[in-house]
Amino acid sequence: MSGHFLPVEWAAVGAELMMVLLGLAIAVFMPSADRWSKRFFIVYFAILLFYGLWVALDETVRVRQESKSLLGLIYCSETVLGSVLIAMLTVLLVHSSGQEWRQSWLFRAVAGLVGVIIVLACFSPFTDWFYSVSPENRFVRGAGYPVYVGLTLAVLLMNLVCTFRWRTRMKKSYFYAFLIGLIPLTAAVLIHFFTSVFLLLGFGMTVCAFSMFSILLVDQIDQTLRQQREIAHQRASIMVLQMRPHFIYNTMMSIYYLCRQNPDLAQRVTLDFTTYLRKNFTAIASEEMIPFSEELQHTRAYLAVEQAQFEDALLIEYDTPHEEFRLPPLTLQPIVENAVKHGLDPDSEPLRITVRTRRTLLGSEILVEDDGAGFETPEDGEPHIALQNIQQRLQIMCGGKMEIMPRQGGGTTVRVTIPRQRRPR
Repeated sequence: MSGHFLPVEWAAVGAELMMVLLGLAIAVFMPSADRWSKRFFIVYFAILLFYGLWVALDETVRVRQESKSLLGLIYCSETVLGSVLIAMLTVLLVHSSGQEWRQSWLFRAVAGLVGVIIVLACFSPFTDWFYSVSPENRFVRGAGYPVYVGLTLAVLLMNLVCTFRWRTRMKKSYFYAFLIGLIPLTAAVLIHFFTSVFLLLGFGMTVCAFSMFSILLVDQIDQTLRQQREIAHQRASIMVLQMRPHFIYNTMMSIYYLCRQNPDLAQRVTLDFTTYLRKNFTAIASEEMIPFSEELQHTRAYLAVEQAQFEDALLIEYDTPHEEFRLPPLTLQPIVENAVKHGLDPDSEPLRITVRTRRTLLGSEILVEDDGAGFETPEDGEPHIALQNIQQRLQIMCGGKMEIMPRQGGGTTVRVTIPRQRRPR
């Protein structure tokens, strides 16, 4: 319901309508995390839009001194729409806590109270007991008006109590959004129970609309991040499936000749090659961070196969005293493979690759150094797609980063920084 509007109230209504239109557009046109959320926010913002329009119509009719009966119908419509919006908050609260809203005792209780409010609102235009319209077209509280407000206050308090009780069942962003939306609105309705404060009610509804908009926005951000993780994971899978054919062919041919020349070495190379393949294909199915020791094992297997083929042309040094951290799969191995691919030349000096790790104040650090020809950006950029993929997955999965820089004395240094991860409670 509304009383005499002030310019600040018009500003609040305008801000609310702008937010509602933006929220409705996001709910309709942007992809949502699930169909239920998409439908819910479309319905919620559509009803909120009608509510805001009725509030604006209320002031327009009052200023133009239209009939009292029309104002009574507008007040009734505002009450019904406002009650439905509060009931929808309950639906979202129950759903966010992992419950079936149709079977929730809270929803049934709120639906009953809101039903009573709607019935009373439908009878209110025919009696002055709840409210009346003065000759100056102003809203006048009746003796039974506190019944309206009391029922609404009961619904809001029930939602607020359940928000605290179910806070561990829902996302933190949802919990804070419900608090931001419910506390100001509940406080405004409580004050309104004793005296008319339509300005506070309008402010409370605007804040509540903002909190619902924030939930929708957070859902969209989460959905976008999930899609980015899926894309990064798919790119990693494609990278694994598109392993260099000549590497597999050369390895198999090396094993073939070693079986006669050096059977023991052939067995070791076969085992290393099998480990390399197994780790590669295991990485396809992995969507979580893995221990560094597993990634190091994968890298050692790959380099052992390469060393068996190139012998003294490839020299490897490991200095990894710090291994107690996790990182995205296919981080270290592709970096080392890129160093071998672009730095190894059997006709020149041996390629030296050093893999180091160390603990830092902010987390963990991996250094991969080689004394090859140095890092050059090719015209088509194709050889460095794997490195770009690593950088993207580091950022998405753990907030890490990768830096590529010239090595002092020639060659390339790749630094990977892994932020300290919080231990699960």
